[in-house]
Amino acid sequence: MAAELDGPRIEPQSGKAKQLVVFLHGYGADGNDLIEIGRAWQPLLPHAAFVSPHAPEACGQGGGGKQWFNLTFRDPNERWVGANAAAPALDSFLDAELKRRELPPSALALVGFSQGTMMALHVGLRRAIAPAAIVGYSGLLVVPPEAEPDQFPLEIRSRPPVLLVHGDQDEVIPPDALFHAAQGLAALEVPVEWHLSPGIGHGIDQEGLRQGGEFLARRL
Repeated sequence: MAAELDGPRIEPQSGKAKQLVVFLHGYGADGNDLIEIGRAWQPLLPHAAFVSPHAPEACGQGGGGKQWFNLTFRDPNERWVGANAAAPALDSFLDAELKRRELPPSALALVGFSQGTMMALHVGLRRAIAPAAIVGYSGLLVVPPEAEPDQFPLEIRSRPPVLLVHGDQDEVIPPDALFHAAQGLAALEVPVEWHLSPGIGHGIDQEGLRQGGEFLARRL
């Protein structure tokens, strides 16, 4: 049975929600790490409700944070295995939150950071009805093991527009991951845009936030 997720929420400025934006935090953080982006984006998205669920597992590195899946960097397939294991809980949460808000699946947007970007892409591309958009910061596209190259295209059920943003000085997930992800998404016929933030490490700058908010405003 999938774990039940929960986390902080921000209500729409305009009253009843017409869209739902879900933030997926990175490894070792929790839902509080990204939720305030919702307040920054409210002028662009006045009809959107925002929620940022805590990942289901305690972080393997300690510190009181959460993880979508464990990372040891010893197993080349651990991201694939981990993303698949974490997907049912996230998918159930998205369905429940949309139902609670009385919104259709097409009113959903996913925004991830780092490991959260991995989950946003992994789950978002497999939804039966495509989300309105996916924004991925400082992450990568999780691909199957080399022994199963034909599996990936068969799993893709939706092709929402995607924006990828990455710092060109990222020391955690190298900026090359942005280009690999963009190429991989394009090969799957997923419409993708990208932005490389100069001088930025593993984080989000104001320009990246602006681009993400405006991208969602256009798609929602």
